Amino acid sequence: MNTTRNHAEANVRRTVLFVCAHNAGRSQLAAGLAAARAGDTVRVLSAGTNPGERVDATVLASLAELGIDRSDQVPQPVTPELIAQADVVIALKPNLALPAHPHVETWPLPDPEGWDLEGIRSLRNHLDHRIEDLLTEIVP
Repeated sequence: MNTTRNHAEANVRRTVLFVCAHNAGRSQLAAGLAAARAGDTVRVLSAGTNPGERVDATVLASLAELGIDRSDQVPQPVTPELIAQADVVIALKPNLALPAHPHVETWPLPDPEGWDLEGIRSLRNHLDHRIEDLLTEIVP
């Protein structure tokens, strides 16, 4: 990703959109971690190409272990309007059918559906490191 910015761009709050299939696991986990790490410096969104009914309870429990409460989140569809709000889109599954966007990164991750808390922890920790790197790139 090209992170070169001019002075005017450095003062603009970036928006990151995390996308997976159901917006119930990977993208919610990533969004929760990113929002907690970034605070007010980055706007964090998440969506799915085929949203589920609710966020996975084990994903929520994994975030709660870190003091992150995402229980108010509801899976939502990725739309052209939502994707247009993002400075960067992180697809957490290869080959997602996404509206066009000039800055899409793909982080291929396994689907945690049906995983226990121990399994989710390893995915959460992996994502946390990736998000830390991403935030270093995009936060002025």
